[in-house]
This record gives sequence, structure tokens and C-alpha cells, in this order.
Amino acid sequence: MNLPRGTRRWFLELRSIVVLALVVFAVRSSLADWNDVPSGSMKPTILEGDRVYVNKLAYDLKVPFTTWHLLEWGNPSRGNIVVFYSPYDGKRLVKRVIGLPGDTIELRDDSVILNGTIVEQRSIDGASLTDLSPTDRATHLFATENLPDRPHPIATWPAVPARRNFGPVTVPPGEFFMMGDNRDHSFDSRYYGTVDRKRILGRASVAVLSFDRANYWVPRWHRFFTAL
Repeated sequence: MNLPRGTRRWFLELRSIVVLALVVFAVRSSLADWNDVPSGSMKPTILEGDRVYVNKLAYDLKVPFTTWHLLEWGNPSRGNIVVFYSPYDGKRLVKRVIGLPGDTIELRDDSVILNGTIVEQRSIDGASLTDLSPTDRATHLFATENLPDRPHPIATWPAVPARRNFGPVTVPPGEFFMMGDNRDHSFDSRYYGTVDRKRILGRASVAVLSFDRANYWVPRWHRFFTAL
């Protein structure tokens, strides 16, 4: 097809842009991506306004733009922070893996009971968590939860109604039990059940950027490129 020179040049430039866009989106779909965090369900580990890096090759290789698995070389470990599609409404969520296939999970007064053993918690002084707002530090209680293989901080919010007691349930084969670190402000597996392995997109391992949404999006420079 013979096109005028100007039209042909425009067509070639447009084709280059389309090819580049497809490559970029394919990389984001299958290899690496980022996830903006709009809520506080993972505080104090992840804050509103954090942008986390998602390693989509952490566990498998997927067909671009799908959740079809080409290859699998691992599964999420207990304590990993993962990004997945919610079985409730299909939205992308960021939560921590608490239960693996075959685990029995129970919650009593915000304490996790894993396979019949209470997971130890040690209190943290909220004043030391300077990234949180004064309101959060005043209204929440904080602790280190010694989850096997991955101790991590958690928050509870005694003044609000929440699902502090749950189970026991046994995690089915090929499923994972997810919870937010902000236990009394997280919509997680206590409500919508376990998450199928195929819904897991990848592992969130680094807060690449962070902006204080409550303070005119001021950058939190000290949180840039921090491990989760």
C-alpha cells in the first residue's frame, strides 16, 4: 500500500509507540510491576501512599495479560507479603501469608494460633513508629508477631469493632490464608476465605516510593527503596 510520505512517517512512529507500549505492559504483566497502596490495612509495615515493587517472577512465569501459569518454581512462604486478586471482588490486594496449605489457623483476641500453637507477640512502643500519624500511634496498639520464619510488626485498634476471633479452619491444598498487619482494619481471609494459588500475582518485597497522602503528598524520602 502506497501512502503519502507524511502519512507513512506518522504510521511508522505510531507503530513504534504501540510496539513499545506492548513490550512495557507485557513486562509489567509477567515480570515486574508496582502496586500503589491506598489503604492502611498493612500498617505499620506498609503505609498509605507507599508504592511497592512486585516481583512477578518470585514464584512462577505467567502468560502476559493473564493469570495462566507457564512455569512454577516455588510457592509463597509463610510471612511473605504478596499481591493477589481478591476472591471476593477481583481487586488487587496486598496482604501477608499467614497460613500455608494444610495449616490450621485460628484467631483468639487478635492472637494467631497456628497448628495449635499460639504465635508469640511482643509489645512495641508506638512512639517509636515515627512514620505513623500521631492519631494512629495514640489509637492503636503495636507488637512484633513472631510468625515462624518471619517476625513482623502488627497493629490492633481496640476501639473499633473487628473480627478478632476466627476459626479454626484448615487451609485447603493449593490455597493460602492471608491477613493484613493492621489486624482490626483489614478485609482479608477471615472474611472471604483462602486464596487460590493461581490468584497470586507475585511477592511485594520493597517500598520503592512513598508519599504522605495526609500531608500534600510530601515524599517520605527515608522510605524510598526500603525492604518490606
